[in-house]
Parts: sequence; C-alpha cells; structure tokens
Amino acid sequence: MSLYVTELRRLSKRRLTRLLLVLLLLGLAGVATAFSFSSHKLSPAVVAEAQAKADADYRQAVKDWERSVTECDAAAARGEKTEDRYGPDCGRQWQPQPEMFDPKWNLPYQFDFRAEFPMFIAVFAGAVALFAFIVGASFVGAEWSTGGMMNLLLWRPKRLAVLGTKLAALLTTVLGVSVVLGAFWTLAFWLIGTYKGTTAEVTAGVWRSIGLDGLRAVGLVLAVGAVAFALASLGRHTAMALGAAVAVFAISEVAIRIAVGVLGVAFGDRFVLSTYAQAWFMKQVQLFDYDACEFTKGECKPAELLITWQDSALVFGLGFAVVLVGAFWMMRRRDIS
Repeated sequence: MSLYVTELRRLSKRRLTRLLLVLLLLGLAGVATAFSFSSHKLSPAVVAEAQAKADADYRQAVKDWERSVTECDAAAARGEKTEDRYGPDCGRQWQPQPEMFDPKWNLPYQFDFRAEFPMFIAVFAGAVALFAFIVGASFVGAEWSTGGMMNLLLWRPKRLAVLGTKLAALLTTVLGVSVVLGAFWTLAFWLIGTYKGTTAEVTAGVWRSIGLDGLRAVGLVLAVGAVAFALASLGRHTAMALGAAVAVFAISEVAIRIAVGVLGVAFGDRFVLSTYAQAWFMKQVQLFDYDACEFTKGECKPAELLITWQDSALVFGLGFAVVLVGAFWMMRRRDIS
C-alpha cells in the first residue's frame, strides 16, 4: 500500500477528524435550517397587504398633519407663539406625500439568492477553514508529539517525501470535504430561495460569479489547512499552530489597529489581515481617510484606497509560501529524535 493511501486512511480514521466533521455538518445544517425559517415567500396577497398598510399609514399621517395645522392656526389666532412647536407656517411645507410610505417597509424578509448567497459562501468558507485549520494542525502535530513521525521515518527515511505526502493527504481530504459540502450548501440555499425566497435574475453570468467565489473560498480553505499543517510541523506540536493563530489575531486585529490609530496612519486598515480576507471574498474593499478630506463646494471628499482580491492573493500567498517553505526547510535540516 502506498504512503499516500496510508496517510489518507490515517487521517480519515482519526477520532478528531470525524468529530470535527460531524460538528461541521451540524453547524452548517443548523445555519441553513434556522435561516430558512426567517425567509418568507412574497405572495401577491402579502404584497397587497403591505400596500394596504402603506396606504393606511399615509392617510393617517395626512389626518395628523391636517389636525396639527388646524391646531396651529387656532393657537396663532389666540396670539400664541407657534413656530417653536409647529415650525414655520404651521408646518404646511411638511405635508406627507405618498412616496414617503414605501410598501416594501411592511414586507417580511425574503431571501434573494442572487444578491445574498455570496455572503453565505464566505460563511461556509469560514466554517470549513476552521475545520481545516484544526485538522491540519492536529494531523501532523500529533505525529510529532507522540513519536509517530520518528517511527515513520525509520520505515520511509525520505523526510521531505513523507512530509509532502502527509500534506497532500490533508489537502485532498479538505478539498473533498469542501467540494461535497459546498455543493450541498449551494443546493440548500437554492431550495430556500425557490420555496421561501426568490431566485429571480439568476443568469448564467451569476452562476459564473458564484463559481469564482466558490473557487476563492476553496483556495482560502486549502491555504489555511496547509499553513496550520506547516506551523504544527515547525513547532512539532499542535499547540504551535493554535498559538500562532492567536498571536496573529492579537497583533493584526488589536495591536496594529491601536498603533495606527494612535499614530494617525492613513488607511490604517490596509495593515490588518481581516481587510484582505474581506477583499478576497467581496472582490474589493474601499478604504477612506476622513482626516484628508478635501472640501469641495462644502462637501467632504475623503481620500480613497482600493484593496482588491489580487492584493489579498499577494499578501496571503507570501505568508503561505514563507510558512510552507520554512516547514520543509526545517524538516530537512532538523535533528529527528
């Protein structure tokens, strides 16, 4: 039996892998189920009811306005000051208009697959990335901490081949989980849109866009799993990857934000990893610097900086390459004992 097949079986039979997979399934199913109850199909009767309520609100507002004007005129006739209470000219310029009462405000929430599903791709990617991180870190971390790696190298002394095969087995497993669950995730929200929401205007171009979003999501999941694997291998323990994740979060999301705020650095969010994660899924993120406002005709025109998904690919790609190359370099040079 090949080492690759052996590692696939070893990974799939680990209790932690199976437990996390069950938790992932339950979590995703719970999100989809709970969300399905919040969406409502807008039937013609529901739309008509919303229109009727908007019309009733408009008529009531007109009555209230007319009563206010009448009271103001009566108070003015008695010589009372009315401007502070009713406004100039008794508020006649504030007469309610029909367009102020949009019937859409009275409609229940309806899930729009075309507009909202990309956000749920990001939710899916976050959940699967967490799964990939823990599984990837524990897979190789447990091998180091229990001595399994040393025993394996006695049988297969080619260090880089062994580490690379383990990584390939991990990425194959994570890819399979991502693709299969991603298909069911898409189907679940398509059904929600069909029966409890709307799937209007979902064209071939929309599906292509969703497909590209899905590819970016899978790419990020695989990168997270590989980085967790590499960090755990570098530290010879699962805790190394978990500690590094906590440290990166604390530095990026807390320390850097505080530092750029105190120093007044323009576009401080460009130094925060969450900005690049957001740009990766949303294709781009626009940052504003209100301290550099250019006042034109009395309006503030803040300086702008655009972060694109290509910028995110560069940042994450460099980090991914450094960690992965470091893990293989250390594997080659370190003393295995």
